[in-house]
Parts: sequence; structure tokens; C-alpha cells
Amino acid sequence: QVQLVESGGGLVQAGGSLRLSCAASGRTFSSYSMGWFRQAPGKERAFVAAISASGGSTYYADSVKGRFTISRDNAKNTVYLQMNSLKPEDTAVYYCAARRSGTYNYAPSYSDWGQGTQVTVSS
Repeated sequence: QVQLVESGGGLVQAGGSLRLSCAASGRTFSSYSMGWFRQAPGKERAFVAAISASGGSTYYADSVKGRFTISRDNAKNTVYLQMNSLKPEDTAVYYCAARRSGTYNYAPSYSDWGQGTQVTVSS
């Protein structure tokens, strides 16, 4: 089990950037693949990006490809989501999550979740 705490959300104008961080507790962080999901009001939680345990593989939803970058620092037990060229439709609560198996873009594959951080993009 790993405890996750997100930070870095906020209010930004369209076209701006934010960097989300997700700090993990525990000594087994480097054994987990990590993902970012988001949930907008009235919508289901949706996959955003994922990264393998080593950081060697990354995956993105089509809607964020080319604008968002996921990375991790296993020495700091932290995963990041750099978000550039933000759009109003990126407004949502962003969650980081950890998994040891399953499919990278399938939320039930993730066993541990953070509390979420709000990102609001104004037009």
C-alpha cells in the first residue's frame, strides 16, 4: 500500500501551464506504475497519463497528447504532471494513483489513490 498526496492545482488562464506533483509514502514507490486521472463535474473519472515503474514508458490520453508530460523521480517518491497549453475543458479534479498490475488506462487497475487537486482553466 502507498499513500499519495497531490499538490500544484489552481486557477490558470487558457494557454497557461501548471505542474502537478504527487508525493508517495513508503519504500516501495519504485515498484508501482503510476497514473493521473481527472474528473470533471457530472462526468466519469477519465484517464490522463501513466508511467511505468522505471519511468521508461509513458502513455497519454489523446486529448492531452503533446500538451501534458508525465514524469517521476523515484529517489523523491514523486510523480509529476506538467500541463501546458491548458484549455477550459481541462478543468477537473486531478487524481494520482498507483498500480502493480492491470491496464494503464483502466481506473479499477489502480489500488491506491490520492485525494485529488482542483485544476480550473478560465477562458
